[in-house]
Amino acid sequence: MTEQTHLREREIYRVTWIGFFVNLFLSVGKLFAGLWGHSAAMVADAIHSASDFATDLVVLLFVRISSRPRDEDHDYGHGKYETLATLIIGLALAAVGVKLLWNGCLSIRDFLHGRLPEQPGQIALWAALVSIVVKELLYRYTVRVGRRVDSPSVVANAWHHRSDALSSIGTLLGIGCAYFFGGVWRLADPVAAIIVALLILFVAGKLAKTGLDELLEKSLPHEEEAKILALITADPAVSSPHNLRTRRVGQNISIEAHIRVDGGMTVAASHHLTVEIERRLREAYGEGTMVSIHVEPKR
Repeated sequence: MTEQTHLREREIYRVTWIGFFVNLFLSVGKLFAGLWGHSAAMVADAIHSASDFATDLVVLLFVRISSRPRDEDHDYGHGKYETLATLIIGLALAAVGVKLLWNGCLSIRDFLHGRLPEQPGQIALWAALVSIVVKELLYRYTVRVGRRVDSPSVVANAWHHRSDALSSIGTLLGIGCAYFFGGVWRLADPVAAIIVALLILFVAGKLAKTGLDELLEKSLPHEEEAKILALITADPAVSSPHNLRTRRVGQNISIEAHIRVDGGMTVAASHHLTVEIERRLREAYGEGTMVSIHVEPKR
């Protein structure tokens, strides 16, 4: 394991463990506030926070696996395990979103049948406010680390933190209306829950699509492939790059391409040419970039 990989893994573990213990504190606190304050919305919010435990553990498990070097059974390394973690987090978010949406619809149905929920206490309001502030700060910290170390699963986990903050906003609005106004305003609780659930499902869809695209070997965006071709042909001795194939492998990318050179060029010279191409690509996309260049003579 290189020093850069070791530092990356250590940063990922640090930010994930911090998130783990923050989620533990918030889940216990919100569950207590929901039960003590007679707020079903806050109890549901506590369960939403508890769902972060699973995603934190997924990140901790899969990042350790994805950082392993290539072996006999994994010629391209283990980076796709991190991609799989991103997909799992997206699906977990979707499950939470569907559950919140379903509960909100059931609450509206009960309201229309004349069944009003118990008025929540002030402790539930304070718990929701604290949750919003803490989870938004945790999101900003986690997403910054995830982007700095180029970890899709950490960025995905950051969005899970933000979904919890959004859920708490809906909870705060619903509890606030029920607490301060009562009566028909109690309908705001399930309506807010439905809106938050739809936001969570939107984020979950984006994360799941990212994971699926990588697992299904989707190519890099056209602008990135154009940049790669420009780097390959930076040397005038290289012409007609073709059969370009790109894909993401976790935090790294894989690049395969064919190039044409003067048919009279020596093997040593053509080898030096491909080494320089690999160097330029790794400077642009990181040391973990996998590059395969096939040399053909000009026709």
